[in-house]
Amino acid sequence: MKATLVIMAAGMGSRYGGEKQTDGIGPNGEAIMEYSVYDAVQAGFHKIVFIIKPGMEATLRALCGDRVQTMKTPQGEPVEVAYAVQDFTSVPDFYAIPPERTKPFGTVHAALCARDHVDEPFAIINADDYYGASAFSTILEKLLTLAESGQAAMVGYRLKNTVSDNGTVSRGVCQTENGSLRKVKETLKIKKYPDGRIADTADPEQEVPLDPESVVSMNFWGFTPWIFQELDQYFRDFLKDLAPGERKAECLLPVLVDRLIGAGKLDVAVLHTDAVWFGVTYQEDRPVVEQALRQLHDSGAYPKSLKSE
Repeated sequence: MKATLVIMAAGMGSRYGGEKQTDGIGPNGEAIMEYSVYDAVQAGFHKIVFIIKPGMEATLRALCGDRVQTMKTPQGEPVEVAYAVQDFTSVPDFYAIPPERTKPFGTVHAALCARDHVDEPFAIINADDYYGASAFSTILEKLLTLAESGQAAMVGYRLKNTVSDNGTVSRGVCQTENGSLRKVKETLKIKKYPDGRIADTADPEQEVPLDPESVVSMNFWGFTPWIFQELDQYFRDFLKDLAPGERKAECLLPVLVDRLIGAGKLDVAVLHTDAVWFGVTYQEDRPVVEQALRQLHDSGAYPKSLKSE
């Protein structure tokens, strides 16, 4: 059985102040997603689907897409590449998009845009997060054992390792039991304090302390194609409930997953690896990530340059 990696690269990067999905942060100008592609192919994923903004395909092809098409899995299989555009043309006709809206509709809509390119078990990730090589082999092994419907997987990371020193971040804070996900709460304003405390600061008058050892979702999910029918229904319900003129609300994967778990329709295995996550939310995060990537190259974890692979 084969598996696909779907990479969500259509975000706006508003807090970063630029196109962080394609920003060359590695020592040879590699974007973070290039490490994910390399790790996924080395693990055995045979297809990469990039979810992109309108007009982004040429940039992404030049960055890495054309090169990925020359890669092969360890089994010698050629790697397929596809591009799925996340734009408003894929929004159901019953919903009138406010003229002022420019923000995409979030990760549920992004995943739906890849539907025509995915016929097999798949993992889905953010373009601007570094997940670590072992995370891809771990989730691929699980993907190949999932039932056709009703089962999924998630790679979990520790909250303390995913926060930024430079501002608040959004994370799916998880409750787990016996290796399964029981609840995930999309928490939008997680702040790390200089003394190491971490809190949900969405309500400035009543901050909620968070356990630094909590498991969080970094949008590294594993699904079977069955999930697309649930994505479609949830996105339609989300649009029906939007207030007229709403310009920023997003339809998010962790929220959908939490609802499916609560309804008894989905069992999600929480996978743990020795992989270390890092990413860029703010420009101030960039030097730390640059140094971490350079150290990985220097240690031999990656070739001298991914651009030549």
